[in-house]
Amino acid sequence: MKFRTLIIPIVIVLIVFFSAAYIVDETEQVVITQFGRAIGQPKKDPGLYFKIPLIQHANYFPKNLLEWDGDPGQIPTLDKTFIWVDTFSRWKIVDPLKFFQTVNNVVGALARLDDIIDAAVRNFITSYPLIETVRKTNRELDTFEMGIDQVKKTDLGEVTMGRGKITRGILEQAQPKLEKFGIELVDVKIKMLNYVEEVQKSVYGRMIAERRQIAEKFRSEGQGEARKIEGDREKDLKLITSEAYRKAQEIKGKADAEATLIYARAFSRDPDFYSFLKTLDIYRETMDKDTALILSTDSEFLKYFKGYGAIE
Repeated sequence: MKFRTLIIPIVIVLIVFFSAAYIVDETEQVVITQFGRAIGQPKKDPGLYFKIPLIQHANYFPKNLLEWDGDPGQIPTLDKTFIWVDTFSRWKIVDPLKFFQTVNNVVGALARLDDIIDAAVRNFITSYPLIETVRKTNRELDTFEMGIDQVKKTDLGEVTMGRGKITRGILEQAQPKLEKFGIELVDVKIKMLNYVEEVQKSVYGRMIAERRQIAEKFRSEGQGEARKIEGDREKDLKLITSEAYRKAQEIKGKADAEATLIYARAFSRDPDFYSFLKTLDIYRETMDKDTALILSTDSEFLKYFKGYGAIE
């Protein structure tokens, strides 16, 4: 019975203790409210804290970096070129008490960021030509970003501000307006730039035409190079053929000269025997078993037959 009387007070004490205690970790900060009104200083350091149960309430806010992603919008530049601009930023709550008293929560803060950052973005984009938002410096382009090497720097315009300074300007313009909400704007960047649909068609058509022009130029240069290679090949082939023919004629001429010299030496030693052998060669080349000749008996062609018969 005595144990039962003690357990009830212990349970009540535990409930009160757990209702009064709250923990703040490294990524959080807490504002204590009493009947809906903030009291005391925000708790930014991690640890275990206590509040009055049921009367006071702990409101937690993130202490780390938060993301804001703007809605893409159509904005005209100073040179009247309409572009789609998509931006994002990183922000954090530096004064949770102000934050709670003004915007109350993250959803309310994002609505304020929409109004302030979008206005700053529109203000800066419309104040400068397109080239300022697209590029950072006047560095010479490797491909001129449009695929044609005939474009001059003057056609693109000179960069005096650049995208980096524009984004810093947006940050500097928006930050003072966010201080009263306890918000620090850490960074603002342009995530995407693109032409509106009507301009895109014109730009893509121009890019296609320029690419075709470059392709045609490469084709003509390739065809010219091919004709040059073919001409060099024909020239080399004719040179090789003529050189081979010259060498063949030289070899043939030397062979004929040597043969003539041999024939001449043989003829000078025994003209009759030489004439006899040459005549036999002629017989062999001109007559076979099917050959029929009709000659007179006085023909020189058969003189050695006659002589052979006379010898016999």
